[in-house]
Amino acid sequence: MSVNKSIPKVDGMGLVLGKPAYTDDFAPRDALIVKVLRSPHAHAQITSIDTSKALMIPEIKCVLTHLNVPDVIFSRAGQGYPEPSPYDAKILDKTVRYMGDAVAVVAGTSEHMVDLAMSQIKVKYEVKEAIIDFETALDHETLIHANENTFSMFPIGHDAKRNLAASYEMMIGDVPKTLESCDVVHHATYYTQAQSHAMAEPHNVTAYYDVQDRLTIMSSTQTPFHVRRIIARNLGVDLSKVRVIKPRIGGGFGGKQAIHGEFYVALVTKITGKPAKMIYTRKEVFESTYTRHAMRIDLTVGAMKDGTIKALDMEVLSNTGAYGEHALTVLMVTGAKNLPLYNHVESVGFKGDVVYTNTTPAGAFRGYGAIQGNFALESIIDELAAKLEMDPVEIRKMNMIKEGETSEIFEVMGEGKEGMAMMIESCKLDQCIDNVMKSIRWKEKYPMRVMPDGKIRGVGMALAMQGSGIPGIDMASAIIKLNDDGFFSLIVGATDIGTGSDTILAQMAAETLNVPVDQIIVYSSDTDLTPFDTGAYASSTTYVSGHSVRIAAENMVEVILDKTRRFFGTDDVSYDGKTVRGGNQEMTLKEFSTVLYYSEQQEQLVSSGSFVGEKAPPPYMAGACEVEIDPRTGRIEVLEYHASVDCGTVVNPNLARIQVEGALLQGIGMTLYEEAIYRSNGRLYNNSFLTYKVPTRMDVGPMHIDFVDSFEPSGPFGAKSVGEIGIDTPPAAIANAVYNATGMRIRKLPIRSEDLWQMMHK
Repeated sequence: MSVNKSIPKVDGMGLVLGKPAYTDDFAPRDALIVKVLRSPHAHAQITSIDTSKALMIPEIKCVLTHLNVPDVIFSRAGQGYPEPSPYDAKILDKTVRYMGDAVAVVAGTSEHMVDLAMSQIKVKYEVKEAIIDFETALDHETLIHANENTFSMFPIGHDAKRNLAASYEMMIGDVPKTLESCDVVHHATYYTQAQSHAMAEPHNVTAYYDVQDRLTIMSSTQTPFHVRRIIARNLGVDLSKVRVIKPRIGGGFGGKQAIHGEFYVALVTKITGKPAKMIYTRKEVFESTYTRHAMRIDLTVGAMKDGTIKALDMEVLSNTGAYGEHALTVLMVTGAKNLPLYNHVESVGFKGDVVYTNTTPAGAFRGYGAIQGNFALESIIDELAAKLEMDPVEIRKMNMIKEGETSEIFEVMGEGKEGMAMMIESCKLDQCIDNVMKSIRWKEKYPMRVMPDGKIRGVGMALAMQGSGIPGIDMASAIIKLNDDGFFSLIVGATDIGTGSDTILAQMAAETLNVPVDQIIVYSSDTDLTPFDTGAYASSTTYVSGHSVRIAAENMVEVILDKTRRFFGTDDVSYDGKTVRGGNQEMTLKEFSTVLYYSEQQEQLVSSGSFVGEKAPPPYMAGACEVEIDPRTGRIEVLEYHASVDCGTVVNPNLARIQVEGALLQGIGMTLYEEAIYRSNGRLYNNSFLTYKVPTRMDVGPMHIDFVDSFEPSGPFGAKSVGEIGIDTPPAAIANAVYNATGMRIRKLPIRSEDLWQMMHK
């Protein structure tokens, strides 16, 4: 047995020992240094740009501006094709739309001379009015993409003349009519902020021409195959002439699910013929890559006096920043991964607009809209419980989705096979709730306690669901080959971004092939050498890539048995992972492979497998926390956080636990600490780790995590995803705990101590 075992990461020891692993470790020594001159204005038109003095410096080999790069428009989002994001970006543009937008690219032989050259570039701007407040952006007289040929590959509600990147609306039943029939109708507005990814490794990329004159790009990307497609298409290079390699990644969290520096470095190499590399400064990571979408969520719930929820209506305004990558899909997930939690309603509505502003572009971020929607939904459920004077746990148990049920939202919002609502075959939310309530000692602590030192403690809880890939769209594939000496190579396009996916995929292959995990050698994420995989996003790897590995391994067993039949001349054959048998004859796998490749019936044994899901079975989680508040200062401390997770069969319990712990900490960071703060002129105030506060393990009390006994019939070995589910519950759970402790309902993130203090002392 290899599945459901805490096997160490296959690359863990090498990383701990500091062996070369990351993108910059492999950059050619003579690579040109590439840097980007960035806009000092939030919104401006470049009227002239003079690079002559920069080009006079001998060490400078290339300067790029909007005047000498391909004039193509595209989406930078690393998503399936055709992308569900507007085409609104250029490699370099004469219009800059946020402070940090690219103006010019300089490449030279030394960092010092590149910095000097950048200072010699003279740019004149016509400064335009900037839109910073996303609540004013829709139909604003200032157009952020004015007179540009923006478009979408299919209808997504894109309308640049309204500053609208995307929009969506659906209704099941008659929400207004249902609300009229309810005993209690409650409405509230919630705000979530822009959050920075703050991954350890900054974005970096290297490009060079190999011996066959093919453009090779090494990038810290989550989506190497998407990078290859977008680069080749927009640089006018045949796809066959581009290779993208993803080494180890020091964290992505969605922030590397896009094209960032790849265009600039690839263009420099294409023009000069020389290798080139770019490493983002931490300031650039904060200002010029991605943030989470800030949102305003208006939510209405209608219920009867006994707690039966009859209607839910969610309206979202989302800030995509200067460009619309992931605009529609993040918006959709805000509803699709939350509203089905309470599936017994008579009617449900969802509507949303995604608007452009002159701030850092928003993009993919772990939770991908679900965390924003969950904060609103799980807060209003507590508010409803308070109105009805009900236990917030009991009202959830009455109304939540259960195993064997479904929701029309799954069909309407694309969470199942087209034309069919996804049936929930595994849902242990009831057990998750029971586990968490027992673990945190809810009945003893709810709702609050005053401590001897005057501090107040309160408990709060929230439920969450996520998904497992994108059904009917994203595909993964795997190849397995049997090597001489009886070990296997597992070749996958799946992208390990620090999650340990190489390890759990090796475990799945080993389980099917009935061999130890150390007999599986994993190679991943090289567009030349590995089969196609859409990449690491949408909580897809365990479920989608895992199935492709399972299928490839099952096919390998059949290949081995077929060869055994031919080798021994009999249909009476078997294989147990160690030995092949034919009739009365047997041979170890090690001997068998050696004979095959060196002596008799020589033939390479290889198999493949591909998978596209017809459904995206949700993992579920119940989260609960206890907070302590000092009424003298408003300081909030998370004393302990408890989580119980249903992710189906846990492939690697230790790696799954680490995933949930890390996600919880990110969610707590979003709730209490983190916010990308923009000044009125559009400048990001906190663009370094000195000013952007990320919680450490010292800032949060113990985390207690358990996994319920669950099996997803549609999953590989019964597994579902676990990568994102942990991030969703902290905002609502902490906000609910603060309310239970103080009576103060906070509907805007992050929850600041000073705001709470002011509310308590009004």
